[in-house]
Amino acid sequence: MTDLMTNDNHTSDRTPEHEDRAGAAGTPAEGQMKERALWEQRVEEAQAEAQKYKDQLLRKAAEFENYKRRSEADWQNLQRYANERALLAFLPILDDIARSLKSGAEQKNFDAFYRGVELIREKFKQTLKVQGVEPLEALGKPFSVDEHNALLQVPRSDVPPHTVVEVVEQGYRLFDRVLRHAKVVVSVDGSEPAAHGKNQGGHHDQA
Repeated sequence: MTDLMTNDNHTSDRTPEHEDRAGAAGTPAEGQMKERALWEQRVEEAQAEAQKYKDQLLRKAAEFENYKRRSEADWQNLQRYANERALLAFLPILDDIARSLKSGAEQKNFDAFYRGVELIREKFKQTLKVQGVEPLEALGKPFSVDEHNALLQVPRSDVPPHTVVEVVEQGYRLFDRVLRHAKVVVSVDGSEPAAHGKNQGGHHDQA
């Protein structure tokens, strides 16, 4: 009788608060399920974030590809039309040549035709100068492999050896760069045999 009363007293000591804590703790299986659900939620969040970065990367890749195509097109246009201004400057000279030829055919005046060609030549030289193209000074200068292409060597006693004594084809410079080497005849000591067709320095015409 006393034991029953004691058990009843222990049972009556379990308050609703105790019941709530016991329910909250749950069983071990319930804890594992909650932990699994938590990890699944984190995996879903990570996958969503990864997909977001993947979409951003794909957009950036598409933007870069478009930029690359535009850059290539711009570069092709730049190469194609790089000489537009220079060519436009030469067109008036072509017009002068056409007018000179027409006038020479109609008037049959050689002197006037010759003077007209001389004027066109001077105009052409000035146009080249504006574009940065100027003739190389070669006649009477010491031979230079950087500017000259020796076609022939001739014995000369009136000038020092290796002096340019004749310009066969004029050379030109574009700003500070040799555009075309001058083809020249170079002097040698009178006691040395002349060399025909010798190309000193191994340079060739770079027209």
